[in-house]
Amino acid sequence: MRRTPVLASLAVLLTALALMPAGAHLFALPNKLAMPAETYLAAQRAYDGWALLGVLPMAAILANLGAALALRRRGRPAGMAWLAALLLLAGLAIFFTWTFPANQATANWTRLPADWQALRAAWEWSHAANALLSFAALCAGLSAASRSDAGP
Repeated sequence: MRRTPVLASLAVLLTALALMPAGAHLFALPNKLAMPAETYLAAQRAYDGWALLGVLPMAAILANLGAALALRRRGRPAGMAWLAALLLLAGLAIFFTWTFPANQATANWTRLPADWQALRAAWEWSHAANALLSFAALCAGLSAASRSDAGP
């Protein structure tokens, strides 16, 4: 068995797994934006322990980079794998620009500072953007994987 299709498939699998928590945040967004302070703070407890899921986008980035390198002589499939990795990296940039600072300012949502509504907006919308980027990365990865076994 050739390693390229297996690596491309692994990249798709890890990207899909990275999309799952991001998608959950996206679909919860409309309900959570309408919550009053105490209800929102209580709802945020549902995400305790989710930091461990941060390994998924990192693993997906590495797998997509590996697929891109394995596909480097195949043009478009390699480009799609690179695109998937870049989209996931953009998601990490969004996380560290908006999500992580909101987590820090609220002690991981155990307290609400005066500007909590702005922090909530940053947190919720950054997760929504991340979900969309992860979905686009999944589509790019699928495109790369579907052509990974084709000749040059």
